[in-house]
Amino acid sequence: MPRWKALPEELDPQIGEFTGQLRRLVDRNGLSVAAVADRTGYSKTSWERYLNGRLLPPLRAVVALAEVTGAQPAHLTTLWELAERAWSRAEMRQDVTMEAISVAQARAALGEFDTEPAQTAPTAKSAKAAKGAEAKAAKAKGAKSPQAAGPLTEPLTVQWPQQPRLDLPSSADFPAEQMAAAPAPGHSPAPAAPPAAPANQRARRGRTAVFAAGAVGALLLAGAAVLLLEPAAEPVTKPAAAPAAAPSAKPDLPAGVHCTGEGCVGKDPEKMGCGGTHAVTPSRGLAGRSVIEVRYSAVCHTAWARISRAAQGDQATISAGGHSATAQAERGGDAYTPMVAVSGDPAKVAACQTTMAGAKNCARPVRATPAGSATEAPSR
Repeated sequence: MPRWKALPEELDPQIGEFTGQLRRLVDRNGLSVAAVADRTGYSKTSWERYLNGRLLPPLRAVVALAEVTGAQPAHLTTLWELAERAWSRAEMRQDVTMEAISVAQARAALGEFDTEPAQTAPTAKSAKAAKGAEAKAAKAKGAKSPQAAGPLTEPLTVQWPQQPRLDLPSSADFPAEQMAAAPAPGHSPAPAAPPAAPANQRARRGRTAVFAAGAVGALLLAGAAVLLLEPAAEPVTKPAAAPAAAPSAKPDLPAGVHCTGEGCVGKDPEKMGCGGTHAVTPSRGLAGRSVIEVRYSAVCHTAWARISRAAQGDQATISAGGHSATAQAERGGDAYTPMVAVSGDPAKVAACQTTMAGAKNCARPVRATPAGSATEAPSR
C-alpha cells in the first residue's frame, strides 16, 4: 500500500511539483508526518494537508522543513513562490465560478416575477380599447345632434361678412360715380376725374409705407438673429480642447492595482495591489532560520523588504532611489516595509535585517539555475 495518497487530478502542475518535492525530502530522511510536525513546530494535521496537496504551506513551514532535512532553503523557496502564484490563480478561477453560479441563481429567482405583468397586460389593453370606443361614440353623437352643430357653424356666419366690410372703405375714395350721377349745371362731366387722382396717390403712399415698414421689420429681425447667433458660437469652440488631454495623463493599470512609481512611495503593497502575483524576489538573505527578501513589482515599479521567522523586535530596512522604509517584526516574526520607487535594476535595491543584538544580514541577488530553481549569488 503506497504511503502517500494520489494528488488530485485538477491540481495545478506547479503545485503538484512542489508537493512532490516536499514528499521526496520527507521520504529521503525517513521521517514520518508526526516527526516532521514535531521538528518544525506545525501540527500533524497541517502537514497532512500540505503533503496531500489540499493546502499550500506557509513559507516559514517550508524553510523549517529545509533545515530539518538539510535541503537548500533557497531552492524550496523558489518552488514555493511558483506554487503560490498557481494557487492564487486557482482561487481566482473558483471565485469567478462561484460568482457566475450566484448570478445564475439570482436571474432564475427574478425570472419568476416576469409572468405577473404578462397576465395583467390584457386587462390594461382592454381598458384602453373601451375608453377609445367611448370616445368615438361620443364624437359620433356630437356630430348628429343639432345642438352640437350650432357652435361649429356660428363662427363661419360671423367671419364671412367681415371680409367685404374691410374692403368697403376703399369705395369712398372714388367719388367720381356720385359726381357723374348728379352733374352741376354749366360744368362738363370731365372734371370728375381729378378727385380720383389724389385717392390713388394716397393708396399708393399707403402701400409704399406698408412695404417700407415690412422691409425695416425684416432688417431688424435679421440683425437680431445675427446678434443672437454670434455669442452662441463662441462658447462652443473654447471648452472643446480642454478634456482632450485628460485621459492620457493616467497610465493603464491591471485590475486591482491602484498606484505606480512615485505614487506608491510609503504605501502598503498589499492594499495597493502590488503584491501577490505581481511581485517577484530578486534578492534574498538567510541568517539562521530568518529570511530577508526584496520583493519587486514590475507593474507598480516599486520594491519592499520582507522578513520571515525573525525574532520579535528585528527590523527590516530597504532603500532605493533616495527613498527608504523600515518595518519591525512583531510576535509572529513576519513583517514587510512600505514601498519605495524603483526605476532601474531591482537586483541593486538594498535590503537588510538588523537583529535586536545589533547583527546585520543583507539580501543578495538571486540567480536562476538551469533546473528552474534559484540560488543566492556569492558575496563579493
